[in-house]
Amino acid sequence: MRFGLLGPMEIRTDDGTALDPGGERPRALLALLALSAGRPVSAGRLKEELYGDGMPAGAANALQSQVSRLRRRLGPGGVRIDALPAGYRLDVEPGSVDAHRFAELAGEGRRALRAGHWARARELLREGLGLWRGEALADLGRLPFARVEAERLAGVRLDAREDLAQARLGLGEGAALVGELRELLRAHPVRERLYGLLMRALRAAGRPAEALAVYGDARRVLAAELGADPSPELAALHLELLSPERAVAPRPVPAALTGLIGRTRELADLGELLGGARLVTLTGPGGAGKTRLGEAAASRWAGEVCYVELAPVTDAADLSYAVLAALGVRESGFQERTGATERLLSALAAYRGRRLLLLLDNCEHLVDAAARLAGQLLAGCADLRILATSREGLGITGERLVAVEPLDAAAAVRLFLDRAAAVRPGLVLDPARVEHICAALDGLPLALELAAARLRTLTAEEIADRLDDRLLPTGSDDRFRLLSRGDRTKAARHRTLRAVVEWSWELLDEAERELARRLTVFAGGATPEAVERVCGVLDAQDVLASLVEKSLVRVVDGRYRMLETIRAFCAEQLGNEEAEFRAAFAAYFLELAESAEPLLRGPGQLRWLDRLDTEHANLLAAVRGGGASVSLRLLACLTWYGLVRGRAGELAVVARQLLAVLGEEPPAGLVEEYTLCLLAAAGNRDGDGAWEHLAARADALMHDLAARLRKPHALVLWSLVCGPRTDPGTTALTEAAYLGRDPWAVALLRMGRGFQELFAGRPGPAEEAFEAALTSFREAGDRWGTATALDSLATFAHWRGDSARALALLDEALAAVRELGAPEETADMLLRRGTVLLHSGQQAEAVALFTRSAELARDIGVPDRTTGPLRALGDAARLAGDTSRARAHYEAALEGCTATWFSNGEALRVLLGLGRTAGGEGDPVAAAEWFDRAAALAEDQPGRPVRAEIAEARAQVAAPERAAELLGEAERLRGTAVRGDLDVVRARRAARAGLSEEAYEAAYARGAQPR
Repeated sequence: MRFGLLGPMEIRTDDGTALDPGGERPRALLALLALSAGRPVSAGRLKEELYGDGMPAGAANALQSQVSRLRRRLGPGGVRIDALPAGYRLDVEPGSVDAHRFAELAGEGRRALRAGHWARARELLREGLGLWRGEALADLGRLPFARVEAERLAGVRLDAREDLAQARLGLGEGAALVGELRELLRAHPVRERLYGLLMRALRAAGRPAEALAVYGDARRVLAAELGADPSPELAALHLELLSPERAVAPRPVPAALTGLIGRTRELADLGELLGGARLVTLTGPGGAGKTRLGEAAASRWAGEVCYVELAPVTDAADLSYAVLAALGVRESGFQERTGATERLLSALAAYRGRRLLLLLDNCEHLVDAAARLAGQLLAGCADLRILATSREGLGITGERLVAVEPLDAAAAVRLFLDRAAAVRPGLVLDPARVEHICAALDGLPLALELAAARLRTLTAEEIADRLDDRLLPTGSDDRFRLLSRGDRTKAARHRTLRAVVEWSWELLDEAERELARRLTVFAGGATPEAVERVCGVLDAQDVLASLVEKSLVRVVDGRYRMLETIRAFCAEQLGNEEAEFRAAFAAYFLELAESAEPLLRGPGQLRWLDRLDTEHANLLAAVRGGGASVSLRLLACLTWYGLVRGRAGELAVVARQLLAVLGEEPPAGLVEEYTLCLLAAAGNRDGDGAWEHLAARADALMHDLAARLRKPHALVLWSLVCGPRTDPGTTALTEAAYLGRDPWAVALLRMGRGFQELFAGRPGPAEEAFEAALTSFREAGDRWGTATALDSLATFAHWRGDSARALALLDEALAAVRELGAPEETADMLLRRGTVLLHSGQQAEAVALFTRSAELARDIGVPDRTTGPLRALGDAARLAGDTSRARAHYEAALEGCTATWFSNGEALRVLLGLGRTAGGEGDPVAAAEWFDRAAALAEDQPGRPVRAEIAEARAQVAAPERAAELLGEAERLRGTAVRGDLDVVRARRAARAGLSEEAYEAAYARGAQPR
């Protein structure tokens, strides 16, 4: 069977019978498979190329159907299309596809040319060029991949035609080439090699004046079309025509067309290294900018430089010829008596005593041969320095490796903005969008430049959305299609992001590819132990080391990570293995979370919280892809971690996604886990009202579960979402179930008892219970409980007017939550400390803490936690007499309140602040209205102290006798008088000033009488 792609598609059996593969889509499918003849093509790649942006929902099934139909059409030729784990493979020899046969003949012809075998080169190149029947893939030109492949093959064809012309020049056929070369130049007017070949052909024809005129044409055309001068090679040929005896100079470093951004330190380090080391190799992933950095460093070299581009060299035997050509050593036209390496060493002898730097660019595909050659050259020429670029080191003794990492965030943004300005001058971009794009593209310079180029037709918002995996179907990634239009002057493998990564992939052996595919299940890097457990690859440590050396994997703090761009490509290759390894991944992290969960509430909590922080991205990925049962168990284990570390918002998102799959009923045997999932989902109070339904369902389930929970932290989540437990029945059942449990559960119950006493207006027993809880939490080694108990005890000290004691307790609590890394609790403690400072007369310090508390709440994405600091800022302004500023803060706080019990409590205090503000402005009617609204909210608030606050607020605007009664009522409700609150102090002072001592005491006593 023969497959013709070099023209309209043509398929013929061995006896010459033509076969019709069908319409455009099956022809495209066959072309994709034929272009990788004998090798698998991933299903993801096939779907992307066949369907593009119009990919149907059932693309996998559609692809299978296309393959089945194509098999039937190719059946008479006996050709198989194999289904493999990695995709599909056309089971034919590459040589049966004319495009592969042409590439093979062109490569052999070039090698013969470089070896000086002109006749053999002419024979091979003519045979290869004879396979062409027109434009490659001519009948598929509408499809993006066909355009890219046709352009690539056309480039190889043009290279082959130039090689053939050079071979014929070597055989003395220069005069016969003039017409053909002129025709080629008309079609490709900026192709410098054609100008050089035509100049040589004219010289061979005895027409040197015309040859010199061709150089003048070249200079004018290149200046007009590219804004560039002729290359040093072409200029040297011009000089050779003028002065035949003049030697050709080494090839210089290409002139940079754009500025180098973000590599100042690396450039300085390279300059220092090259001053001492004889071999320096720049390593790093594709697209990181190794070539650009190497060129910049070589341009600063004080001596002579020779630039050698090795990417086009496909055979190790041609390496020496490539260096000879770069040095300007001309071929004689006859087969040399000595080998290329010997001739190269002989040529380098001319540089003794001179500082020569050889820049060997792109060594990775021939790394062993490049290492051998570099070793020979360094040993044979003492004055030589070599700067190499490669995706892995050369492995020579004395080699100094410099890892070229992706750009840091700031440099990536600068590069993107610089390239964007070149594409769209004056374009104003949203900094947050630019930062998102740069982060999504790993800070890879090539990816950033390709993305900036898309600003010609897309907005930054559209680019950011197409790089955001949260907006894409699971397992998909749009970056390769997005970044598929690069610099036409670059080699094909540097023109698109996919080509860059695919080049690295092709250099891996099967074991490396196997592990690279499986590593993609890790969203946040992996420890060596996790890799071995999940990936199931033999000798995983050795293979990992090899992937690191080849810049496919990075080692950061003992963890193996892939850049997201590389990970996205390798994930496409996972194929039918995906379900198996995602299940193994989820099982591994479920085991980790179940081990960690009980230890998050004891003396080892910091270590285990840090461990879960390190695995945070992996844990969320495991919840999303672990299957209903595993995901539910894993999420339940993470709910306490999420609360303590300020990650409840992220967990709420995945919890809601999981509930959408699970439905309204808990799975058998997982009621507690399902309830924790409801509580986690209800933590996202984003204004859509869904949290109320979730909270109600969780509340109903928790009443049945409270006495038999396996995870006692559920009681805390229950109180935070649904409000503190005040019903005696549930409290009694819970205490009976947990008093014999672990120290943390006992401490939690003691703290719960403290809140019960507090809400009942019994501050003495409440304080005793909190003291007992503090002792128990300290014994358990839990910082969260310790801080919470200290916070409550500080409240009692503040009530008594002992601000020094309150601040000391709050400082200890702050130290605990900061050590814990709990941002939400830290924001609350800052608010509480600021309140004590405000009422003790330290307003400036208090305002600073309120502001910091609000910023911290906003940073962690908990908007209802900003209401307290905003309300406190309103209190500070009001107490300072600035009622206008106070009202602005109160109104901003009110806007942020949701309908939760917590927000209702803050809303109530905001309403009291607005009432006090109105009273201070002499409007008692408006003040009363605000206080009435607060009283209505208090109906749904737990406990008596909140009603005491309302009574104290009313006292501030009431007549003296009524104010005294209200202050007495507040003491009766709370169980104690408040001495440390400035508003209460002012209300008390005003009431006493308007009454005699006897009248004040009598009115106060009336209010304090039990009712």
